[in-house]
Amino acid sequence: MALGRESFVIRAAKPLPPSMLEKVLIANRGEIAVRIVRACHELGIRTVVAYSEADRDSLAVRLSDEAVCIGPPPPSKSYLSAPALISAALISGCDAVHPGYGFLSENPYFAEIVKQCQLTFIGPEPDVIAIMGDKAAARAAMRDAGLPVMPGSEQTLSTVDEARELAQAMGYPVLLKAAAGGGGRGMRIVPVEAELARAFATAKAESEAAFGSGALYLEKFLPVARHIEIQVLGDNYGNIIHLGERECSIQRRHQKLVEESPSPVVDEALRKRMGDAAVAGAKAINYTGAGTMEFLMDPEGNFYFIEMNTRIQVEHPVTELVTGVDLVKWQLRIAAGERLTLQQADVRMTGHAIECRVNAEDPGRDFMPQAGEVDLFLPPGGPGVRIDSHLYSSYTIPANYDSLLAKIIVWADTRADAIVRMRRALDECIITGIKTTIPFQHALMDDDRYRSGDVSTGYLGEFIQRYRQ
Repeated sequence: MALGRESFVIRAAKPLPPSMLEKVLIANRGEIAVRIVRACHELGIRTVVAYSEADRDSLAVRLSDEAVCIGPPPPSKSYLSAPALISAALISGCDAVHPGYGFLSENPYFAEIVKQCQLTFIGPEPDVIAIMGDKAAARAAMRDAGLPVMPGSEQTLSTVDEARELAQAMGYPVLLKAAAGGGGRGMRIVPVEAELARAFATAKAESEAAFGSGALYLEKFLPVARHIEIQVLGDNYGNIIHLGERECSIQRRHQKLVEESPSPVVDEALRKRMGDAAVAGAKAINYTGAGTMEFLMDPEGNFYFIEMNTRIQVEHPVTELVTGVDLVKWQLRIAAGERLTLQQADVRMTGHAIECRVNAEDPGRDFMPQAGEVDLFLPPGGPGVRIDSHLYSSYTIPANYDSLLAKIIVWADTRADAIVRMRRALDECIITGIKTTIPFQHALMDDDRYRSGDVSTGYLGEFIQRYRQ
């Protein structure tokens, strides 16, 4: 039996600091909406969740103080509708909007509309989002700031002939990427020149469909590389710090499945160099709020800037567990005008954290997305285990959105202990009624190569081949 929304309502009871926000519209869904609701309530901020008709019975709606329906299930008519979201914020008396991740979180036009309506956008300034959202412009800005940048095009490519000329100069393999987006969409590896024209057309069409822009740029492709990202945090007074790195090399089709902090191959000296570079890049654009500088690192330890995410990341909990810093609360505090009380010397990374993304997908059928009712959800628990999820028993998973169901995050003193704890947590997690990636994640934790830390962005493709045998 579905629980009534009144069973979940939590009211803000603590007095608000003078500068703190009073009511926030959460312009998102799923686990990140739940995460933001919880952070707001702990700060004494009231919440309004904007939801589509498909999410009427979602956990975020039930936990929030208020909720406003913004349209039918298709994202284009709900979560991607700026007029619907702004209307929801205004009619419910909100003074701020938190975009979460995905949807409109990195849309500079939405951020500008929020500001024009006298609302606070919980994120960086619209012009900063615009610069870093255009991947070619971001590369140029970071190059000017002194960061090492992956060799590639100085600006977006107008024709396939431009791409061919640049690729010939750099040498194959190369990587075509959408200038307006990320997440693997509009991205194609081109191993040889004969495949360039087809890859260019495919990437352009995919980028247009996903982001409304077919603009592409080109980078040199590293066949063996690690994906390392640095979390930064900046206030409105020029104070910017980093909170160490996350290892994000476990990817399928450029979508991350497992993340951890710290990276098994980053020592203190390399962490300082990467962290200093990330802070320098953030300062160059006057960054405010939480953001992530993403780098590729070759086997020799050379690292190259590839892009910046101007929002909270899916994998932010591993950073929170090893540093003790609540990133979502700091997003809210910074948006409210508070100064960072942390200095770089205050940041300490303790222990090791791993996150496994549990998706509604069937690994045995090429990770085919699943939808339908979850008969039973029993999350794991015990020492060092955190669950970020919007699931509950009898919840029906809509077919309209991302397949992420839950994030299982563990912390332990060492990486080896964290892997053991993750195996135990995966064993305990029960989700019935649909297929999930839990068995796949469990097999991954048992893989000798993963356990040794010898991974790269190409590792998971090799592991999947062995998993299917």
